Amino acid sequence: MSHGSSYPIGRSSPDPARALPSDRAAAPPGLRLFGAAVCFLLALGLTGVLFVWTDWGQWIDGLLLPRAERGGGYEQSDDLFGPATVVLRHFGRPTLLAVLLAGVLMVGLLGRRPLAGVVGVGMVLCAVVTAGAVKSALPRPDFAIEGSTTHNSFPSGHVAVATALVLAYLLVLPGWARRWLVVPGAAGVSVIGAATMIAGWHRFSDVLGGVLLSAALFCLAAAALTVRRAGAAPCPPATPVAGHAWRPFAEGVVGLIVLGWVVGVLLPGLAAALPWGPLVAILAAAGLTVLAVGIAVFLVRSVEFAGPVDPPQRRPAQPGAMERLMVTDSRTAGR
Repeated sequence: MSHGSSYPIGRSSPDPARALPSDRAAAPPGLRLFGAAVCFLLALGLTGVLFVWTDWGQWIDGLLLPRAERGGGYEQSDDLFGPATVVLRHFGRPTLLAVLLAGVLMVGLLGRRPLAGVVGVGMVLCAVVTAGAVKSALPRPDFAIEGSTTHNSFPSGHVAVATALVLAYLLVLPGWARRWLVVPGAAGVSVIGAATMIAGWHRFSDVLGGVLLSAALFCLAAAALTVRRAGAAPCPPATPVAGHAWRPFAEGVVGLIVLGWVVGVLLPGLAAALPWGPLVAILAAAGLTVLAVGIAVFLVRSVEFAGPVDPPQRRPAQPGAMERLMVTDSRTAGR
């Protein structure tokens, strides 16, 4: 008579479940945002080194935005100079900036994201301070390039503030509404950048530096909010980057096509009034702005900065001394 055994003989125990490759490739949102901030900072430093500290970089800036023959400045067109200065004058008003920052706080409060609103306002103010400090501290060598000056204007403060404002609203908007801000937000930043170049306030590299600076600050702010939320409540699982990498590229291409259509159809006077250099600079800056804002939206696609508002839970009332005495008497009487 054989005795059965409940344990398999000569069989190996099943291996534990292994994570799928996509799960192993997925990185936490905070880590992705911090890595993107490092990449944007490296791109900012590389842009400054190439366009400010090299002779051929300064030559490219001068080729895209040559000095005007009349007056010796960098104003590009008599027809567009007036509208450009009007845009910059209105955008530079402290009242308008205060209203836009108050809108960030208001949207954050209404969406239960007050901390994200405060961080967004701080991000905009940090962009103002950082752009001014870099412009004051960064020297611009004189390589004796015709048409170039030693005045440093890298990065553009106006473009940095405009980009930071758009990205600040990404922190306080819900996830489904963020992608709708890509094209109009990038279009607004592109208008500010184009106005600074047409008015002769900034070069092409200055506009690019302002966008990269604010994108890096946004990634740092979003990473800080994500890490803080992860410590208080579990975050949604991260979506693998490789599986959806085509989305920001497609949205960037669509945004660039839309901006190109606006420039070519709705504003035909821009192409007629500007030479090829400033026109290429404006289109390139617009395309890179769409790409930067699209990357920012893609990085926070699965992150919600709203804190859960749970109803206060009442703790069960502890029995008082009289109640405990009555329970004891009833048990004694039952015996």
